[in-house]
Amino acid sequence: MTDQPNSGTTYSAESIKVLKGLEAVRKRPGMYIGSTSQSGLHHLVYEVVDNSIDEALAGACDRIEVLIHKDSSVSVVDNGRGIPVDMHVKEGRPALEVVMTTLHAGGKFDKDSYKVSGGLHGVGVSVVNALSEKLEVEVIRDGQKYYQAYSRGKPLADMRNLGPASGRGTKVTFLADREVFETLDFNFDILSQRLREQAFLNAGVYIRIHDERSDKSHDFQFHGGLEQFVQTLNRGHQTLHQPPIHLKRTRDNVEVEVALQYNDTYNENVFSYVNTINTLEGGTHLIGFRSALTRVLNSYGTR
Repeated sequence: MTDQPNSGTTYSAESIKVLKGLEAVRKRPGMYIGSTSQSGLHHLVYEVVDNSIDEALAGACDRIEVLIHKDSSVSVVDNGRGIPVDMHVKEGRPALEVVMTTLHAGGKFDKDSYKVSGGLHGVGVSVVNALSEKLEVEVIRDGQKYYQAYSRGKPLADMRNLGPASGRGTKVTFLADREVFETLDFNFDILSQRLREQAFLNAGVYIRIHDERSDKSHDFQFHGGLEQFVQTLNRGHQTLHQPPIHLKRTRDNVEVEVALQYNDTYNENVFSYVNTINTLEGGTHLIGFRSALTRVLNSYGTR
């Protein structure tokens, strides 16, 4: 060891700060949602919607609605199984409260509950809660409606049973925190594009977005799934074959689905996803696909 110049500060055990609960999210929101600009604001919606999509992937949900209210709050409603509300034995609190207020808490770690999940990290909705001035959640399960409200990640009161209710599902309404975000102005077109994409990736699921500020709305439902997605992308181009090539296989418990169609242009247009999450920078799944396609075409040309 060599002598080091005196920095003038003391670095000791007292310098190590432990952030509990959702404090870390509020301290460094960019680590969890990317930024505190409009893109981060939109990410809050994506995180809540992803939970509903996970219910659809589990075969438990076929309808999702996103409502942008006039006060810039947003509601996401689905007809899935509803977040569990029974008492969590280890935490001593209702499971709903645990999910909404604890990082890395959720059913995504249990392979019996979710075989495929876009929210596998178990962070999403609790981060939204931490970064919201107010968040309200309503759950309908087993013929009863339950409710709890939070402010900046902390419960305002205990979970309440509001009495009998028909149907099932979860409704999350949140107002993003003005102390955190640069703007609370949601862009209807950007959100619509994301939801449209999710409707293509989850064939048959009905997704609706309605903006109360402008009374604009879009309804998405595509029974053709990825094949229809590719046909839509090729609209306006001269395609070289009909219909698109569509493959869907499961191997080693990994499900892979591919749709492709060539057109008469020279520009490549490739979109890749893992568990319905757009992998903008590619990954081993895309590298594997490109390698396999090149190998097959070369082999065919040689023969």
